[in-house]
Amino acid sequence: MNDSVARAVPQPAPDTSTRAFVKLAWPLFIANLAVVGNGTIDTIMAGRLSATDLAAVAVGSSIYVSVYIGLMGVLQALSPIAGHHYGAQRWRAIGDDLQQAIWLALFLALAGLPILLAADIWVGLARVNTEVASISTTYLHAIAFGLPAALASRAFVALNAAVSRPKVTMMINVFALALKVPLNALFMSGAGPIPALGGAGAGVATAVLAWVTLALSLGVWRLDPTFLRFRSERVYLPRWASQRELLKLGIPIGLSVLFEVTSFTFMAVLIARLGTATVAGHQVVANLAAILFMVPLALGIATSVLIAQSLGAGHPRIARSAALRGFRLSMSIAVIAAIAVWLLRESIVALYTIDAAVSAVALSLIGWAAVFHVLDACQGVCGFALRGYKNTLWPMVIYGVSLWGVGLIGGYWIALCETPLGPPRGALGFWEAATVALGIAAVALAWLAAAVSGRRAQ
Repeated sequence: MNDSVARAVPQPAPDTSTRAFVKLAWPLFIANLAVVGNGTIDTIMAGRLSATDLAAVAVGSSIYVSVYIGLMGVLQALSPIAGHHYGAQRWRAIGDDLQQAIWLALFLALAGLPILLAADIWVGLARVNTEVASISTTYLHAIAFGLPAALASRAFVALNAAVSRPKVTMMINVFALALKVPLNALFMSGAGPIPALGGAGAGVATAVLAWVTLALSLGVWRLDPTFLRFRSERVYLPRWASQRELLKLGIPIGLSVLFEVTSFTFMAVLIARLGTATVAGHQVVANLAAILFMVPLALGIATSVLIAQSLGAGHPRIARSAALRGFRLSMSIAVIAAIAVWLLRESIVALYTIDAAVSAVALSLIGWAAVFHVLDACQGVCGFALRGYKNTLWPMVIYGVSLWGVGLIGGYWIALCETPLGPPRGALGFWEAATVALGIAAVALAWLAAAVSGRRAQ
């Protein structure tokens, strides 16, 4: 069926059963877990070197993630756009928009590189000691080399999800994860002409893997016959109409993700002022929270994709059913995971560090992390559902007000300042404020998702 006919004729509704969710979500879970696994490997290997290396990786990775995630979020606009095309069977439009997303990735990389390379400003903000600052600076300069490839790869990740081919992303990410430990060991410890870079070696390894991932993504796109119907033989220059659609959806998504992630990563930069052991303990719990979020993240992406495909096919009631099912699945699993973390907290922390001071800090924060996870799952799946409806502006406002206004600014106030609530509460104050802020965002996004899906289903 050609694209013009597909636009006019309603298409078969996609399967939105629990089985369909699981089929789409489990490869996304493995793929996202592999990405976070890279950070976990960095945390564990740096922690085995020294608390200084771990603190440097915590600061450096927080800065990189803050820049990368905000830019990557803009590219996530491709997923609902391509999902709507897929539901309507506008096959070639998918490949055309992929090309435009790759152009956009290159433009975003040009904007992001100077920010990463201004490492002195970032480490100055963290107020870390000279040794941590030196390692963090080298880490940032190294990882900046991989930013263009990392952003371009995200366009393929968004596309693979939108066309129900998440296993492609999963296999590529697992392959990259398998290379992470040997590459880290090579650049951290050195070999032959390669100098030992300590914790900064993790940044070099991440940059190398970004280019490997992009090469594999391009190879699958060109060689896998499944993608043939989407591909155009022509290479298009940037087109304003397509760029405008991507930016209209993508800028609010990017800012939403930026608010969400930086409210968390800036915690590490500010907590670094409290000492090496404190920021290292925070990094342990932050990494655990990131791992836990992979399940609701996978279900959230699946929810967004199935909503977009249902709407593209002309079935808004099925889209609402997909939104409700995604929410129920995500929240049920999140509650179980939070209980498990609390019961196994001492064993979990022992996997990350052998330093008694770092362990004590991590254990003092892990209870808040369990509550944080349940609220994180709620806001995550509701936010992704709204993206499936191409509703991105109000979620951006909600994230900005709650996560920065309450979480980051409020956390700074009660964690580092004398307040009517008492003396500075340190790292615990940041986690308390972040959890309250996430609760506000979760309630607001759940209400908005229910309202939008209900209105469209009428």
